[in-house]
Amino acid sequence: MKHTFLLAALLPAIFATATASAAPAANGEKIYQATCMACHGTGVMGAPKVGDAAAWKPRVAQGMATVYGNAIKGFKMMPPRGGNPGLKDDEMKAAIDFMVGKGK
Repeated sequence: MKHTFLLAALLPAIFATATASAAPAANGEKIYQATCMACHGTGVMGAPKVGDAAAWKPRVAQGMATVYGNAIKGFKMMPPRGGNPGLKDDEMKAAIDFMVGKGK
């Protein structure tokens, strides 16, 4: 009986953790498709293309904090937040993580 009660108490926490860890990746892909793909899908104006590990390597070598900051604040020809001012910092990070992850 104690084990059943303990399991019932832990299941919501286990489910929430699994769902939370999967959500950013899925959200990052959706944000990429809606906002980032126009440039990062084709390499417009020197944007590193998704899946091009060589193009992302020097950027990632600067540290992810720098990559996130550049995307959030804008960098060279890239406008702040990829031109979508409605994106939150965490959403930007999820999209960047998605793009960088495709090149590994």
